[in-house]
Order: sequence, then structure tokens, then C-alpha cells
Amino acid sequence: MKIAINGAGIAGTALAYWLSKLGHEVLLVERAPALRTGGFVVNLWGIGYDALERMGLLPTLLELQHHSDELRMVDRSGRTRGGYPSSVLLKLAKGRMATLARYDIAATIYGALEGRVETLFGDSIASIDDDGARVRIGFERAAARDVDLVMGADGLHSRVRQLVFGPDDRFEYPMGCHVASFGVAGYRPRSGNTYVAYTAPGRYVARFPLRDDRMLFFVLLRDEHLPGRAPTNAGERKAALTGALAGIGWESDTVVAALEQADDVYFDSISQIRMDAWAKGKVALIGDAAACPSLIAGEGAGFALAQAYVLAGELHRHGGDTAAAIAQHQARLMSAVARKQKLAESLAASFVPRTALGVRVRDYATLLMRLPVFPKILMGRYFHDELALPEYGI
Repeated sequence: MKIAINGAGIAGTALAYWLSKLGHEVLLVERAPALRTGGFVVNLWGIGYDALERMGLLPTLLELQHHSDELRMVDRSGRTRGGYPSSVLLKLAKGRMATLARYDIAATIYGALEGRVETLFGDSIASIDDDGARVRIGFERAAARDVDLVMGADGLHSRVRQLVFGPDDRFEYPMGCHVASFGVAGYRPRSGNTYVAYTAPGRYVARFPLRDDRMLFFVLLRDEHLPGRAPTNAGERKAALTGALAGIGWESDTVVAALEQADDVYFDSISQIRMDAWAKGKVALIGDAAACPSLIAGEGAGFALAQAYVLAGELHRHGGDTAAAIAQHQARLMSAVARKQKLAESLAASFVPRTALGVRVRDYATLLMRLPVFPKILMGRYFHDELALPEYGI
């Protein structure tokens, strides 16, 4: 089959990998002029880790993982107020967890495609006409084409979802926060391999050491600490972050100064995508476009990898019956995603507390993670996947 995939992030490249391996003719479309290099670092475990292993790419990615010895929570003066060793999380994941940059995951998968797919960079699907037999897709720049299936792997603000299923506000459930991240070289202090985080009421800023003397900054902001509308370009993003972080304590002013050196600033709402169906006709969605669990829930990258594997596997199992394949893909995964989204709802309030008391309680509570039994009580449900990947023989 001829299959077009809109989006060359983790979900899109993973789906392209499996579909091309199965002999399908794949067109991968990416709005950016090249693979994106921004975004943040994720902990990958469970079904996502398993999916990478089945792709044969896990050894390569383990060479690219970032190592953190400790999560340290500090107060406005830099004094330690909470935290725990990273080995606690690795134990919860039974040793099967890797800390990876999102762009490293996508780039490694894309590199493994070995020219098996056609890629259109600097373009995006702009129109979709599904007549039941074939799908005609128009692009912002390239000439229109006919394909058998269209896959929207284009993220939280999916263009494919907007074109076929309706506007974002029908499916997006904001969680009252925005996330930002950016990286710079040579930032000091570095604190070894320690993830250091500070929370002022409604504002969270952390630094995470990367390879080659680079530092990644990770910022969470309650919506009330942003201007009236979300920033839409790099200048507005930097201005919004400066306004929210300047003078709040710890290294915030140094972080604001470092922000000026950043070439790329990722900034977006923390939201979930909730849908009753991930497909309509010959158009389907995967990854955040279909079921973003939100950063609070974690495992978004893992679910994207699992969805790609399961969707390709079901297409292989059902042969030409694409409707049955897509329906079975949804049946296998949708309830697991819904449980993860519900978990995020229950944790949202403690993620970025609104009050000084809430911050202190949250920080001190993390010290319990150093004690026996408590890691499983407090975070065991994060690392428990009720779902196992099926075997498709692919």
C-alpha cells in the first residue's frame, strides 16, 4: 500500500520504520526543514522500551542515553529540600529504563530507515479527500498525490486531526500549565550528573546536564504566570519565560541570562488529547495526535512507539482489511491510554503547586523515596504497564 505519514517525530518515524519493513510504500512528510532537534529528555520504560528493543535499536540508543545520579529539589537559596537517587526509578522499572532526548530517538529511527521511505521536508499535508477507495492529499508546497492510507503523527496540534476530525478544542483538554525547554553550552554551576529543580509557587525550573558540556533547562508554568495569550515565536517565548522566572530565587536570573543564548526554545501547553475514535475512513492518528497523555502522565514517547508497532502489526495481520486492522489497534491500546490520562489528572495539582506550603509538602515528600517500600507506594503506578506488546512476527 501507499501510505502517507504526516510528522517525522517519534511516532511518525517509528511507524515509517515498521511499514517500510513490511514492504509498504511510505511517504513521510515533515513541516520542519530537517528533523527537529528541540524538545526535552524523556525516561523511556515499559512498552516503549520493549518496542525499541523489537526494532533492534535499543543498543544504539543506550549509547546515547543521558545519565543522572540524583534528582535534587532545592529552595530559593539553593539548599536541598528534597529528592532521591535516580537508581530508585531504575529499580521500579526493573532495570529497563533509559533517559533519552526525544530528538535522539527520532533521529536514530530515521537513520535506520536506510532510504526505504520518501521524505518531504519543509512541507505538510494541507487537504485530505477520502473517497472510500483512495485518499487524495494536497500539500502546502508539493503537488497533490493519491495514497491508500493517511496517518497523522503530527503531535498535539495535529493538522491531520484538524482536517478530518475537527478543531483542537473538541479534543484538547488543557491541564492549566505550559512547558518550555532549551539548551545552552557551558552553563555553570553544573553539579555533576544531578538533575536540580526549584519550585516557586506556580513556577518550576530545572537543569539537567547533557553530553558535551551542554545543559538542558526545563520549565513548567501555571497559566496564570503567562501573558494573556500563548507566545507564538522565539522572541515572545523568551519574553514570556523571562517575565515568569526573573527574580523568583535560586539560579533563576542566571537561567534567564542563559536563555538569551538559546537558538531553539520549545514552548507548548500541557494538554491531553481525548478521542472516542482514532480513525475515520482511511485516515488514522497515532502518538500525541491521537492520545496525548500529557507530560504529567509521562510515557507519551513510549505509547507512540507502541502504537506504531501495534498499528503496523495489525495491518500485517489483517492483510488488505485496513478498517479491521485500525479498529484492532485502537481496541488494544485505547483503554491503557485512558488509564494513564486519568492518573495524570490526579497528579496535576502536585506537579507545580500553587502555594509555598504546597511546594514544601511536595519537596519533603520526595525524601520518602529514599526509604524502603515508599517508592513503590508513591510511584509504582507510574511504572506499571498492564499492557504487553503482541507478537506479530515482524
